[in-house]
Amino acid sequence: MATKKPGGAMTVAEAGRMGGKLVSEKYGPEFYEKIGKLGGSSTAEKYGSEFFGRIGQKGGRAVTAKYGAGHFERIGRKGGQKVASLVERAKAADAHETSGGTGGEPAS
Repeated sequence: MATKKPGGAMTVAEAGRMGGKLVSEKYGPEFYEKIGKLGGSSTAEKYGSEFFGRIGQKGGRAVTAKYGAGHFERIGRKGGQKVASLVERAKAADAHETSGGTGGEPAS
């Protein structure tokens, strides 16, 4: 964690956080989506689309080294369980709506 500079000046990390927050408030999330796409297109143009595959593999190897070979299996299972839970909730909500239930209001 960065420490305060003498005289109460903010750290570079604090200034970056503050700047990011201000940009987000001013331009919204669409701004980040737009500049991300521009950056991705520029990177693909400069290095080729295969570049993303290479850096993805490199990142995957680093994650495996850090968390172990079963990491992706664990997070995949966790994600699958979350999706299954959301599907069941959607089915239950749909069944409730088709049976005449409207969230506590009397059926007409």
